[in-house]
Amino acid sequence: MDALREHIRDVDLVLVFASMLHAIAVGNILPARARLIVVDIHPPVLTKLSDRCSFQTVSIVSDAGLFLGQLVQVLRSEGA
Repeated sequence: MDALREHIRDVDLVLVFASMLHAIAVGNILPARARLIVVDIHPPVLTKLSDRCSFQTVSIVSDAGLFLGQLVQVLRSEGA
């Protein structure tokens, strides 16, 4: 856990796809200023996360692969 804390110390945004355990672990140690966005196709997973993690968590019910494909398209069209 200490190694994970060291890696996420300076982040402002964390994206977690289809991994409830990783999302919970990161959410528990994420600095309060940082946002956690979790994408999972199973609504109960996102409910568990919203119960455990703080206000900084945004949950999206979607297939992770489809979401990533659409995210890539949007980022390319925005020139990011």
